[in-house]
Amino acid sequence: MQLLITGASGFVGKSLCEELRREEHTVVAAVRSTNTHVDNVERIATGSIDEVKDWSVVLRDVDVVVHLAARVHVMNDKAVDPLLEFRKVNVDGTLNLALQSAKAGVKRFIFISSIKVNGESTILGKPFTEDDVENPEDAYGISKFEAERGLLLIAEQTGMEVVIIRPPLVYGAGVKANFASMMRAIKHGIPLPLGAIHNKRSFVYVGNLVSLIMRCIDHPSAANQVFLVSDGYDLSTTELLCSCAEALKVKARLLAAPQGLIEACGALLGKRDVAHRLCGNLQVDITKARTLLGWTPPVSVMDGLKATVLGFNG
Repeated sequence: MQLLITGASGFVGKSLCEELRREEHTVVAAVRSTNTHVDNVERIATGSIDEVKDWSVVLRDVDVVVHLAARVHVMNDKAVDPLLEFRKVNVDGTLNLALQSAKAGVKRFIFISSIKVNGESTILGKPFTEDDVENPEDAYGISKFEAERGLLLIAEQTGMEVVIIRPPLVYGAGVKANFASMMRAIKHGIPLPLGAIHNKRSFVYVGNLVSLIMRCIDHPSAANQVFLVSDGYDLSTTELLCSCAEALKVKARLLAAPQGLIEACGALLGKRDVAHRLCGNLQVDITKARTLLGWTPPVSVMDGLKATVLGFNG
């Protein structure tokens, strides 16, 4: 089978391309820069993803598209109109690729969306499901939701199958941003006031996300469905930090500061969103993927963290 992978040089894309080659699929990689190297691919397409890009040559003989590339969520976005900038790539660019894919005879289009389409938080013990009413709150989440709606309409109009996957925070070897900062603090013994947080949050190891994508490539029951994905085991912030310390083989230096104090300090320092992520709940129910696709996360949280540590140079 021949697959086009956008964002092939990214965090998830590299792992997916490696797995596809192990399974002896033919991989066509789409990356942003002409200087980007991707191992073991049939050919590489370069350039930005927008509403005018011509994909006709790239899509020749492609059976399945896995669309990973996106303008990603960033803290403190400096764009004058963030939603407009997100829409250029995440909506207009996505739908342009999907329409050309359908025209080229692509059988299935797999879109990696975001749990932010569901919302920013859950009530403890009441995880998000695919049946929930969508409630994106920021520009990134809104753009992903609009892309989802457009893709499902294209599927209805053209007959090309669409699969939508909404992951929460993805971690693994090479992870960056807040997850890497957290691991760096633990590794270097920096005291953190997060020793008494009793929330629950879902995460997904990159290998588990790749596993579900692989299952969705040709499973008949995946057609035109939305799936939430996680490791299937939720952690509090305190448990996550302790598990990272265990994987790093160091002792976590955690101070048991009251959760209310952390949230108040976050608000005073203009870091309300950060404090919310540290203290709030975001749980994901993966029952649909388990039952409809017979899929189970192959890697445990602890094994995923150990693999992440092996690739951590902080």
